[in-house]
Amino acid sequence: MSEVTSRRVVLQPSTVEVIFAWFQRVIAGYCLMFGILYWIKLIGFYPGSLWRFDLMPVHWQVAAVMLAVFFPFAAAGLWMLASWGPVIWFICAVTETVMYAGFPELFGHRLLIIVSHACVALLYIVFRVVIYLQKRPARH
Repeated sequence: MSEVTSRRVVLQPSTVEVIFAWFQRVIAGYCLMFGILYWIKLIGFYPGSLWRFDLMPVHWQVAAVMLAVFFPFAAAGLWMLASWGPVIWFICAVTETVMYAGFPELFGHRLLIIVSHACVALLYIVFRVVIYLQKRPARH
């Protein structure tokens, strides 16, 4: 018994893994905020020509409904550190990037949103590479 207990390995997350978990939770907060903003658009809480679902053009109706559902779903996945959270966030990020970069005549120019999605994706990749390199067994 003592031989078995002496071989136990305590798995503790590295500092980078802890920072990565908090990074995902911060992004989850932003996703929840964006989801709420899209819901505000859908229910017409805010006055304006494009701020009510029934007054929106069809392309805005489709995009707003999809993002109003997906952003809170991504927030839940990111907050729980689930593997599907970043995937759903990626779908939201690609959708908004296509909206604002691919169809600016329909959705307007939102360069800040495009840049912020690119920065988050880049940081995510850097975190995953660093964590992979830390976990890789050392070669002798």
